[in-house]
Amino acid sequence: MDLQRWLGRATHAIQDWADTFGPYQPHPSVLVDDDRFGAVFEEFTGRLKDNYPFFHPHYAGQMLKPPHPAAVVGYLTAMLINPNNHALDGGPATARMEREAVAQLATMFGFDTHLGHLTTSGTIANLEALFVARELHPGRGVAYSEDAHYTHGRMCGVLGIKGHPVRTDSRGRIDLDALEELLRTGDVGTVVLTTGTTGLGAVDPVDHALPLAERYGVRVHVDAAYGGFFTLLAGADGPEGLPPGPWRAIARCDSVVVDPHKHGLQPYGCGAVLFRDPEVGRFYLHDSPYTYFTSAELHLGEISLECSRAGASAAALWLTFQLLAPTPEGLGRVLGAGRRAALQWADLITASDVLELYQRPELDILSYFPVVEPATLTGIDTTSARILANGMSSPDPVFLSTLKAGRAAFTARHPKITADAEGARILRSVLMKPESEHYVEHLHARVEQLADDVRVAEARPCL
Repeated sequence: MDLQRWLGRATHAIQDWADTFGPYQPHPSVLVDDDRFGAVFEEFTGRLKDNYPFFHPHYAGQMLKPPHPAAVVGYLTAMLINPNNHALDGGPATARMEREAVAQLATMFGFDTHLGHLTTSGTIANLEALFVARELHPGRGVAYSEDAHYTHGRMCGVLGIKGHPVRTDSRGRIDLDALEELLRTGDVGTVVLTTGTTGLGAVDPVDHALPLAERYGVRVHVDAAYGGFFTLLAGADGPEGLPPGPWRAIARCDSVVVDPHKHGLQPYGCGAVLFRDPEVGRFYLHDSPYTYFTSAELHLGEISLECSRAGASAAALWLTFQLLAPTPEGLGRVLGAGRRAALQWADLITASDVLELYQRPELDILSYFPVVEPATLTGIDTTSARILANGMSSPDPVFLSTLKAGRAAFTARHPKITADAEGARILRSVLMKPESEHYVEHLHARVEQLADDVRVAEARPCL
């Protein structure tokens, strides 16, 4: 789609709407002439060049990519009105769009009933889920895997509840034996399961953890902030298909968080929290003497901890979902490309003499490390850091990221590595752009060359 064309149409559409209310004169205090703006804008765009090329397939580092053009048009069009989705008074149209888009997310996860809304981030969405957990089980803590996002430990501190990290298995998933041992104490009221850890993309066995939770009477919250949209690939044909068990089981969990600003093609920040039981809304209910007055309908601010929220986020998500719905035939095709890219690169690394997989990818996050002699954690750490730096400064750049793997986790996967340090940085690539599928061979060749160059440089005698 022609972004410039539709942005022009957006300004005309909003101006046509504004003109129906009659003319008015902007106040001189906010007027800026074009020459002055042009000078500042030139500096502004120049400073924005101090960024990594998140849009390009040779950027395979962090969880970053541009939003879809439809999301950009939707966001900027609504932003010209600047609605606030806290109350229907502040954004009746975008509040309805939010409800419709959230309902599509609920359907994606298999919820028959739901209460939910958008948030500014997965962090706030998880905070809300843990807030409800605290209200339902006062005095009892929250369990989550050691590889879960740090937000859970942090939000437990904010909420004044005890957080219980649980060890992980050799694939980075929550260890169910350790979890059951903890549940026997009666100290836990909610278990957080992660479908797509941000480090390795590991998927906790939700389907096997649910019977444990039922046996001990605890709630289950799913942190699907990163991996939630991969439920669209559950049971799919082709190499991108995922085992359906963990993903189908989300429908039986108490709450789930997902970030449309990751695999939902949205700009930051757009998270979402959904509860299977609408009755939890009673923990949010409050009144405001100056906002909830234009409608008897439930205002989104009455079921949210956040107050002001950009209605433009809801508009962007709604417009995107009309074109690329959260279905296997819609967004599922986008995720499938990244998943196939990760599997293809994993196969190339398996056949490589200079790179080795840390573990096979479960989603679209690839973890690997350089082969070094002698095979030590110290050597892997140093070489990984050099590959990262050299890749970014190369004339043919490739942008990666690193992940710190602890000694126990590393040796559990690769017992032949000499554990001469507490851990080592390994290389990590997030292939969340569908264009990566057609760029994997080039990425692999570049990283192999970088690894080989570092090895040659390290072997060269000092003069």
